[in-house]
Amino acid sequence: MTRVMVVDDHPMWRQGVARDLAEAGYEVVATTGEGGQAVRIAPASRPDVVVLDLQLPDISGVEVIRGLLATLPGVRVLMLSASGEEQSVLDAVKAGATGYLVKSASPEEFLEAVRRTADGDAVFTPGLAGLVLGEYRRLAKGGGGPADDEAAPRLTERETEVLRLVAKGLSYKQIAARLTLSHRTVQNHVQNTLGKLQLHNRVELTRYAIERGLDSPD
Repeated sequence: MTRVMVVDDHPMWRQGVARDLAEAGYEVVATTGEGGQAVRIAPASRPDVVVLDLQLPDISGVEVIRGLLATLPGVRVLMLSASGEEQSVLDAVKAGATGYLVKSASPEEFLEAVRRTADGDAVFTPGLAGLVLGEYRRLAKGGGGPADDEAAPRLTERETEVLRLVAKGLSYKQIAARLTLSHRTVQNHVQNTLGKLQLHNRVELTRYAIERGLDSPD
């Protein structure tokens, strides 16, 4: 059972999200309205996914992401925010958020986003994925990527093939269909690649791939 923590300073919203998750079969291990408390209790609660609001009364969602990843490197963070502003999205993703969903999403869209986040997919409200990929491409063109790849770990041909499709923004399901593989096999290739490259999530992996030009046409 996937373990989820909900962090939102609006009690009714927080309780509603927790109820929807529990009814969908998720284990809600903690809820809180304060970012600082979320960071403190996360190591004991050990959530797989944190559903996190951007605007909190004590510290920002971006600070919470950094604090969570410092103590739970494998945790996946799904931002659930009223703000769809470009800078908010980019700040959250650069801090390590796995995905970003605006609060206008339907309950079905939200639960699907949590499921995909738990699976390791980078999930974004329609239109925001292109923004994130575009930013990574801009950084890569500006020389943000590493200058020397000689020391980079060696990936298998299949891992490189999967990585190329990740860089193009395809979901695990789409990659599986494109390569005639099972969803689980694609996940395993991504996890192996993350381990080899010492990266934490698919968002970091996407940036790594784009910096190396793997999103370019074949």
